[in-house]
Amino acid sequence: MHSNRMTQQILRILTTATSMFVLCDFSDIAAQETAANGIDSSPLAAAIADAVVPVWTNEPPAWSAPNQMEVDTTTDKSNKIAGRRLMRLTNVSKPELHVFRPNVASTNTTVLIAPGGGYSILAWDLEGTEIATWLRSLGLTAIVLKYRVPTQSESKNWVPAVQDLQRSISLIRGNRIPGVTADNIGVLGFSAGGNASARVATATARTYEANDKIDENNCIPDFAVLIYPAWLVEQGSTLIEDIKVTPETPPMFLAHAADDPVTCLSSVGLFAALNEKKVPAELHVFTSGGHGYGGRSTGNPTDAWKSLCRAWLRRHALLKP
Repeated sequence: MHSNRMTQQILRILTTATSMFVLCDFSDIAAQETAANGIDSSPLAAAIADAVVPVWTNEPPAWSAPNQMEVDTTTDKSNKIAGRRLMRLTNVSKPELHVFRPNVASTNTTVLIAPGGGYSILAWDLEGTEIATWLRSLGLTAIVLKYRVPTQSESKNWVPAVQDLQRSISLIRGNRIPGVTADNIGVLGFSAGGNASARVATATARTYEANDKIDENNCIPDFAVLIYPAWLVEQGSTLIEDIKVTPETPPMFLAHAADDPVTCLSSVGLFAALNEKKVPAELHVFTSGGHGYGGRSTGNPTDAWKSLCRAWLRRHALLKP
């Protein structure tokens, strides 16, 4: 962490914590676990989806849809992550679920992935299809949500994404995704996708009027994984008013870098609130790693988050032993 003041602030917040909180350098953990389990540490190329399913039967709830066609805005001059380019999709007006079925024995756990992008674009491969490729290799069904962006003209820019997430969870629970039967449904969100996922996990009501039998199904996930979630605090580690944790809030895994310009206090504040309500939660604040690394190996301590998350999923019986 860059300053002792930040370290002391976080530790004060978590003095009475009983859930797992870690603040240290995890540079070697991923490599050690890879060696111990015989796992290939080379980058996983993003797989092709097994199926693509529309989120809405007709039109989504009213919003200011873009007039231009969906496009990848990345150019040769765009920044790269781990030396590789990434897809930045925008003008998404037709939300879709890209389904990746497990390629090993299934655990009957489905993870709905929400890529980040500031509610302006979607980091589609970096925080979407590459993550799905990893999850399917663990026996999980991974579904990447192509939610609506950009939403800057909305009074609440997060609403379309949350609506798309809630509708998607109801679709999965209603067995409306071909070949997918889920005993447990979780959300995994990055940055803005983490903001939307946190809102969905702590919501007590749907953000749109139910319009068919699909919406009769529960839209709250059974667990949440939030990787550098954005904009969850307003002052220090105080959660924004929209996020209200209760004893019924689902278990969460959170990971953030201390040097992330999108403050790690979003994760810290949410963890503290979860702990206060005795909701099972695990938080990892890494000494460095910045923002927007997805699941790629960058040589920073944040490389360990996938190994730590896999162990958390196994402890919660969401993965096979």
